[in-house]
Amino acid sequence: MTTVPRSTPAPLALAGFLAAVTAVAVVGSLAATQSRAVYEGLVQPAWAPPPWLFGPVWTVLYLLIALSGWLFWRAGGTRRDFAWYAAGLVLNAAWTPLFFAAGAYTLALVEIVVLDVVLAGTLVVFRRRSAVAAALQLPYLAWTLFATALNAAIVLLNR
Repeated sequence: MTTVPRSTPAPLALAGFLAAVTAVAVVGSLAATQSRAVYEGLVQPAWAPPPWLFGPVWTVLYLLIALSGWLFWRAGGTRRDFAWYAAGLVLNAAWTPLFFAAGAYTLALVEIVVLDVVLAGTLVVFRRRSAVAAALQLPYLAWTLFATALNAAIVLLNR
């Protein structure tokens, strides 16, 4: 992902961030056509959320991710700094196909741990220029850490 030029009008830049995040969501949804059946077919921990919860949670998170990126852009984020954000989007897009389409639960666990690290790095980088942009990443990191724990539990329970 290249940085949106500063000459781009803010509403158009926001649309670009929304489009990038929507592309990630579309990749996930295409790879997750059987996700409900896969998820319900796995042995899960007692604290696993119901399948219907994931859609609403991710809808809110994707909006926050796009808004966070846009605010960071407005605050003068550099291309180098945006590499963290872009890496997070790529890793986010990769997890669903690994877990649901490929059934590679252990590989998905390794991948999501890398995503956790990248999101923490994104928070640090974003915080340097915009506390609000960084704060908007916190729910995403919190949910991803929860998903990491769930992924780990599924790996252990489904050996």
